[in-house]
Amino acid sequence: VHTDGRHAVVDFGASLEEDLARRDFTVNAIAYSPSGRELRDPFHGIEDLENKLVRAVGEPRERMREDRLRALRAIRLAARFGFEIEPKTWEAIVESAPFLSRLSAERVKQEIEKTMDQVQYPRRAFELWRKSGAFATLIPSLAEISDVELATLDYLCPPTLPGRPQRKIARMIGLFAAASPPGTVLETLKALRFSNADSAWVHGVITRWSAMEDELRSQLSSSEPPDDAALRKWAAAAGRTRLASVLRLANARWLAEGDAGIPAPSPERVKSVYRRAIRIAYRDPIEVTDLAVNGRDLEKIGLAGPRVGQTLRKLLE
Repeated sequence: VHTDGRHAVVDFGASLEEDLARRDFTVNAIAYSPSGRELRDPFHGIEDLENKLVRAVGEPRERMREDRLRALRAIRLAARFGFEIEPKTWEAIVESAPFLSRLSAERVKQEIEKTMDQVQYPRRAFELWRKSGAFATLIPSLAEISDVELATLDYLCPPTLPGRPQRKIARMIGLFAAASPPGTVLETLKALRFSNADSAWVHGVITRWSAMEDELRSQLSSSEPPDDAALRKWAAAAGRTRLASVLRLANARWLAEGDAGIPAPSPERVKSVYRRAIRIAYRDPIEVTDLAVNGRDLEKIGLAGPRVGQTLRKLLE
């Protein structure tokens, strides 16, 4: 094998054991012959499975040098299956972190998406990204992500959002909402080769959440629930198609804050308002084009120029 940690030229091994010796982790270095019902486990992968341990085959530093993506894969496997990472393997992951910049943006993006898709509670995976230095190398804007921001991801889970595509994009919103400074979100998503549509959606929801957070928190923390007029303004500020995503992100963040002992709106209040808000967003006029009166109607009664737009906005208000 000749490798620079990203590209490899591979030759077949002379034996099965030699081939298994070049696998990444012991749990992936087990061979089975169905015809002969013969099991080969030269690196004790079955024992590591039983002990719930991710361990590199052979010398961990060599395995990480062969393919830098193995560091991120080890983290994902550990988080997905509730395994621990063997200490020497973890040391090799930390040492490998500064070299992760050799990975293509597409491979990093795929690893993030696999983590969002496969790991039930992705907080632990990205805690290890932060602890190992992977964020500092690959996504510097997330290097200082807080425990509360990481815990937010665990509340954007299957019970909250049925459907894997919706869950994955919601978790992307939760993760990149922690980017610092906030203005780097769109740039970061594009650098990671996310599609223009996904980048625009995630950036749009985060931008509106940032602008509305203080208002939402204040209204939902008060003794009285917000009236319909307030909910119409929320829908207008977020946009009727983005309002649900903004409120889901808000609820997840506040649940994480509650766990950390930070005062936040109750999930019961958010749940009751969520239903009303979504119904209002698709029922009531929240955009100028929703009004029964349009510019031509105003021109017929003598209004012209900028006064037409000004009047329509006043009518909407």
